[in-house]
Amino acid sequence: MSLDASQLAASMLQVFKAELTDKWPDIKEYATAEATKLAENLVMIERMQLTGEITPEQARLHHQIQRNASRTVLLAVTGLSRVAIEQAINAAMDSLRQSVNTALNFTLL
Repeated sequence: MSLDASQLAASMLQVFKAELTDKWPDIKEYATAEATKLAENLVMIERMQLTGEITPEQARLHHQIQRNASRTVLLAVTGLSRVAIEQAINAAMDSLRQSVNTALNFTLL
């Protein structure tokens, strides 16, 4: 299974919009950019894992770095609480868990 960045980003955006409805008009652009970065990061991890350039532990660390960066951006621009942002990011990752973990053949999310 090959991951598709556009599909992953679209899935995350749906979840972000549902989780952050009240602030959506204010954060749509930022959420779109962060969903795209997270999706591209997951595709890169898949590519690197398939070529043996990255171990599962390195992949987890790399993903956590991008996830933290996205969390920081959304916290800085939204005025939302850390809890709301964390719930939105967790829900987005939950929506991708099965497809990403299956594609990677190890548990990343």
